Amino acid sequence: MKFDLHLHTRRHSPDAVTDPFDLLEAATAAGLDGVVLTEHDYLWTEAELEELRAAAPHLVVLAGVEVTGRGGDVLCYGVTDPYALPRGIPWGELCREVHRQGGAAVAAHPHRWGQPFEKLVADQRAELDGIEVMSNNMDPDLRERAQGLLRKYPHLAQLGNSDSHDPGTVGCCYTDFDADIRTTADLVAAIRGRKGKAMSHR
Repeated sequence: MKFDLHLHTRRHSPDAVTDPFDLLEAATAAGLDGVVLTEHDYLWTEAELEELRAAAPHLVVLAGVEVTGRGGDVLCYGVTDPYALPRGIPWGELCREVHRQGGAAVAAHPHRWGQPFEKLVADQRAELDGIEVMSNNMDPDLRERAQGLLRKYPHLAQLGNSDSHDPGTVGCCYTDFDADIRTTADLVAAIRGRKGKAMSHR
């Protein structure tokens, strides 16, 4: 199943221009099977998600949260209490809390803006479940460096995502999962089981 797991909308991310319903149309046009909304430090409620699911019953619509952690952003899936993941939380603490809640933690766009990714992971003792290896906001150099991390740390899952903030980029990168994903629990299991392969249209 083809999922874009890193998406922002103007409803809850101030740097995004995408209307949530336009996002659904763009995801359908891109041939996706599902989307995961990951606003900055905000988790969509089930009531909000049901509104979108009713508008696009052919899509699996789930939510995670992109947490502004100490040193960089982390995509958190399967969390139930986003208030336990405040802005600026150290990665090690973040990973432990995400796992306590039964979720998965994936580093967003590693090395972006000069981030010392491996030093952060070592110093903060972060037990990540995966890394984003391609997105609309990762240039060829960042993508190659992310592939190098996969080779060095083969236990990490690989995710391809758009990191979309506008409708035109939805689905430009995505993760093709060898798994049937209908729920957040299914998604977490697929990530932690390394069932996905990062793919790109650009």
